[in-house]
Amino acid sequence: MKLSYRIMSAAGLAAMLATAACTTDPETGNRQISKAAIGGVGGALGGYLLGDLVGGRHDRTEKILGAGIGAVAGAGIGAYMDAQERKLREQTAGTGVDVIRDGDNLLLRMPSGITFGFDSAAVQPQFQPTLNDVASVLAQYPKTYIDVYGHTDSDGSDSYNQGLSERRARSVADYLTSHGVQSARIATRGFGETQPIASNTTEEGKASNRRVEIKVAPVTEADVRS
Repeated sequence: MKLSYRIMSAAGLAAMLATAACTTDPETGNRQISKAAIGGVGGALGGYLLGDLVGGRHDRTEKILGAGIGAVAGAGIGAYMDAQERKLREQTAGTGVDVIRDGDNLLLRMPSGITFGFDSAAVQPQFQPTLNDVASVLAQYPKTYIDVYGHTDSDGSDSYNQGLSERRARSVADYLTSHGVQSARIATRGFGETQPIASNTTEEGKASNRRVEIKVAPVTEADVRS
């Protein structure tokens, strides 16, 4: 199904903004989103990455506290996320997974070509070792919320793509849970074809849009007090 001109324009803008927004730390090699460009990227993508967590923070925090997981002290948030980012980059180097830093949040972007087979929501065996490593790092740093987002390209119907994106997000979430990541920290959402990061008029663009993303955000003392 072809996207409307309006959505295509947003996708093009998002791709340009994302390219311009990503900067590289010369010492660490870490990619992160420029603060000056965050507003533009968020607007172009509907704010799903830069917005609040799936299900909101209040209910999520209650579940996390109920599971015996604490919060990160305000002054230590940056260092906590820095350490987690370094470990994730080490574990995913050369795998095709892109680790993006946005303030105190992290985003792991995983193309479906390495995670899933065609029209499948089962994690491919060859990607399981990488996902094992990701799960291990997430388990080592428990004071974080984890959102898993599923996305598709524009081929097929809206309803089918929505369902496929939800199944793929759930599949990754279940895999993380089965490998030591507490389920209280995890929520999922499927976006279907509505959040493209590239044009759906080319095969390369479609491949970029077929993806699963994991957003990692710190549980802060402010969340606990709210």
